[in-house]
Amino acid sequence: MQQLKSRIEAVLFSTGRALTLDEICVFVDKEPEEVEEALLELIMDYSSRDGALEIDDEDGYILQVKQDYSDIVERICPIDLSAAVLRTLSIIALKKSIRQSELVKLRSNAYEHIAELVEKGLVTKQKDKNGRSINIKTTAKFKEYFKITGDIDQLAAQMEKEINDKKNN
Repeated sequence: MQQLKSRIEAVLFSTGRALTLDEICVFVDKEPEEVEEALLELIMDYSSRDGALEIDDEDGYILQVKQDYSDIVERICPIDLSAAVLRTLSIIALKKSIRQSELVKLRSNAYEHIAELVEKGLVTKQKDKNGRSINIKTTAKFKEYFKITGDIDQLAAQMEKEINDKKNN
């Protein structure tokens, strides 16, 4: 049983997403009854120790960091950006610096996205010299998170050129 629990643990660790019982059965090549019994034992093992990990079984089975420690993980790497937030971030990155008012015209729900991106440290908000407008731009953490090396201006220019080329063809 211990070997099966270890194999299930390896599967949950490797996938990083919630899995159904059937999916786990396929990965470990065992019958559902065996896997379910091993999963229950594994869940009990994790809940009985005073560690930072747990197996959540609400929407499938997933090995995850306990809520008490999520702030640590979030500081290390921003977790999951929705497609809508990524679209807003891509506009900010392409423009290098954009007025918040201009961004809101392009993306009506940008205020929520900006707040999330600031919280995750991917963008900063700074007031204009006149103190009335707010400019938004990406941070060093943005470059690190997306593994961008070299000159971001050159990358933005290249991306803009590729977008324009696709529009013209």
